[in-house]
Amino acid sequence: MVEKHILALQLSHILGENFPRDWVHGLIETPKQADHGDLAFPCFQLAKTFRKSPAEIAKEIAPKLQHQVFQQVRPVGGYINIFLNQSFIANHTLQQLLTDPGQFGAHQFGKGETIVLDMSAPNIAKPFSMGHLRSTVIGNALANLAEKCGYETVKINYIGDYGTQFGKLLAAYQKWGDEKSVRENPIQELTKIYVKFHEASKEDPSLIDEGRSWFKKLEEQDEEAVKLWRWFKDASLEEFEKIYRLLGIDFDLTRGEAYYNDKMSDTINLLKDEQLLVDSEGAQVVPLDEVSLPPCLIRKSDGTTIYATRDLTAAIDRFNNYQFNKALYVVGHEQTLHFQQIQQVLQKMNFSWAPNLKHISFGMMLKDGKKMSTRQGKTVLLEQVLKEAITRAEENIEEKNPTLANAGEIAEQVGVGAVIFHDLKHDRRNDVEFSLEDMLTFEGNTAPYIQYTHARAASLLEKGSFRIKDAVTTFDDELAWPIIKLVRNYPEVVENAYKDYDPSKIAKYLLDASRAFNQYYAKTKILESDQQQARLTVIFALTVVLKDGLNILGIQAPLQM
Repeated sequence: MVEKHILALQLSHILGENFPRDWVHGLIETPKQADHGDLAFPCFQLAKTFRKSPAEIAKEIAPKLQHQVFQQVRPVGGYINIFLNQSFIANHTLQQLLTDPGQFGAHQFGKGETIVLDMSAPNIAKPFSMGHLRSTVIGNALANLAEKCGYETVKINYIGDYGTQFGKLLAAYQKWGDEKSVRENPIQELTKIYVKFHEASKEDPSLIDEGRSWFKKLEEQDEEAVKLWRWFKDASLEEFEKIYRLLGIDFDLTRGEAYYNDKMSDTINLLKDEQLLVDSEGAQVVPLDEVSLPPCLIRKSDGTTIYATRDLTAAIDRFNNYQFNKALYVVGHEQTLHFQQIQQVLQKMNFSWAPNLKHISFGMMLKDGKKMSTRQGKTVLLEQVLKEAITRAEENIEEKNPTLANAGEIAEQVGVGAVIFHDLKHDRRNDVEFSLEDMLTFEGNTAPYIQYTHARAASLLEKGSFRIKDAVTTFDDELAWPIIKLVRNYPEVVENAYKDYDPSKIAKYLLDASRAFNQYYAKTKILESDQQQARLTVIFALTVVLKDGLNILGIQAPLQM
């Protein structure tokens, strides 16, 4: 916010050159209680330098802070509390928003730069489980945040369609697969025989060797292995697309690991040219002792490659194609070591862009406190959860608003939004316990609460025949001040959410904004009041940030509910 920068600049000037503006800015707080002001500066870290108590320092500095954005400056204990000029701030904020509502909250610091996002990445022949939801919706929200900040984005769905697990699947199909059953219900049947293979291999370890043998056939382009693999892949992608349509998510590029099968030799040759490959018990690795990491395995002792080889090749290919400024890998935190190794190997290969690779890690989706696992048969299918959410939304609409037009469409927006928001409201680094009840609650800290707030506000605008050209930005409504402050803070929230790669900052902001509106609505007469246009202008501003914030998270904002 501009006023924070003004305060930091004045304080830095008053305190002297040993207290730079950025340092001061980092100490400025937003009080939780309204009677403590709109901004506050703690003086405790100044006591040692000035050899005075924080309270004395606050009393000396407070009278020196003067600007038209400050209504009142009060020293309270060791704090300087600043009350902002509500009329000035409101007018400035509303004028800025009304100039171009669609661009409010946008930034240009990413202009001219490209970000590539590796996200979603389900494995073929496995169901799209709740475990894959996190990478998908976090990646989509980060792409939307990046675009809001001026970046060009490339969203890549890097499908898991290669590796030893597919050798196991091919071996399992040869033993227990039934073509008719697989064609009728491909994901369910393939998952069933994959789980069966995993269980049987505990009793008969020779099955693991059979799986490796089939993967080697696939790498060598054996006709039968390739034919089965392509069938499984095409059937899987068709099923995945149903999920993405429901979620409202698309990609700029969908590409499987197998695409790089005939390109990995170039990567291996580059590693050889740089004399980075070392033989280790028949395998080939790149040692990373100098950065205290285990060696990165490039080729196994049986001659097959590993996903590290493919990821190295994919990174090189992506830079060659997109000349990216950043490459974000939205992948669970259990792969942290893998991405550290990939980045270090690329740096040893002398790629100047290697430091621009960033692993955006996130916690696991847990069920009963444990990680979901396809091979152990412990998964919750995302499609089933989405359909259940939509059904409950339909029931809710039927009960509360049975005459609602387009009820089916709105139920889908509400149900899907509930599932997405339940994930994104959590800090991405934390684990999330799967709970259908929590996810589908339509009250409290949920997307339906925010969507309903937006619809209620939109209804007021319609009933009041609000038009932007009739907007009133003069301000004399103290009850609306919490809304004004939140609207004003939206651009800063967007910037911080992007820079921290944390969509939960947007989710929490939307909850705060919704609560502020509902408190205002409960206490204020809006329609047919002597301040109707001014109050509707504030409400319009709120709908702008609610809709935009929901869109960043990948959630629709219905006008009716």
